[in-house]
Amino acid sequence: MTTRISANELFEQQRERLDLRWIAGQSGGDRVLEAGDTVARRPSLAGYLNAIYPNKVQILGTEELAWLDGLDPRQRWETIEKIIHFRPLALVVSKSQACPEDLRLAAEESETPLWCSPRRGHELLNLLQYHLARALAPRITMHGVFMEIYSIGVLITGESGSGKSELALELITRGHRLVADDAPEFTQIAPDVLDGTCPDMLQDLLEVRGLGVLNIRQMFGDTAVKKNKYLRLIVHLTKPMTDPLPSGLERLTGDNSTRRILDLDVPMTTLPVMPGRNLAVLTEAATRLHSLRMKGLDPAAAFIARHSNFLERGEA
Repeated sequence: MTTRISANELFEQQRERLDLRWIAGQSGGDRVLEAGDTVARRPSLAGYLNAIYPNKVQILGTEELAWLDGLDPRQRWETIEKIIHFRPLALVVSKSQACPEDLRLAAEESETPLWCSPRRGHELLNLLQYHLARALAPRITMHGVFMEIYSIGVLITGESGSGKSELALELITRGHRLVADDAPEFTQIAPDVLDGTCPDMLQDLLEVRGLGVLNIRQMFGDTAVKKNKYLRLIVHLTKPMTDPLPSGLERLTGDNSTRRILDLDVPMTTLPVMPGRNLAVLTEAATRLHSLRMKGLDPAAAFIARHSNFLERGEA
């Protein structure tokens, strides 16, 4: 999925938080920054004024404006022209300082968004860098039900009709929380973190065959839903007729593997769907087992080691 953000969108999203004012270049509000643009060169998404490796959002603090004032007229104009030439998404003047007239005219003529904020430069840097990094992070939409089980983000997947929604509904009645049904969106906000959220259209909703669309927040209360959660485990439901009988080792260790999502391998446990199996209990157990393994405790490995020790003592 291609991610992008325009100057207008960034301004509206951060206007109240940063108390932004648009002082020049409003006609350049449709200027767009795409995720792919960040790998073409080595600038930061946001940073202090840099004319060598220009940032996508250039922040002009007290020192940057003083440096411009120290240049001779010809050098100053060439520097401003160079800044504008790289087509930044926006220029931001910090601490509500008076914007130089030549910079304002250059921004207006080139349709470069020029903003002003009462915030200090380091505050603008931290907030804009974080917001842009998150907005342009790689993301993907997957099919399944995303839930919080024992404070762990669990994605329930499977073929259509495997019982994902029914399982999610039973887990909700057992006190767990729904994040998203059918099409959760996952954003890689760090090398080892996938943040899952729900599309606005599907917020609080769960579709169950025979019952239709249910509003989980209205039925079970605010504590039954959650806005977002980091993905840590996938529980995949399979129909038994397509699965071979498990091998001896699989009987001990379970059907565990990983699934590649964006740049991260996520642990996956496969549960066969068969009559009489309590999938809610099995999913809870799979989540608890995953939590133990993250702490370095593996019951299957401990049993195999215990068995090996028993055989060694018997041979001795």
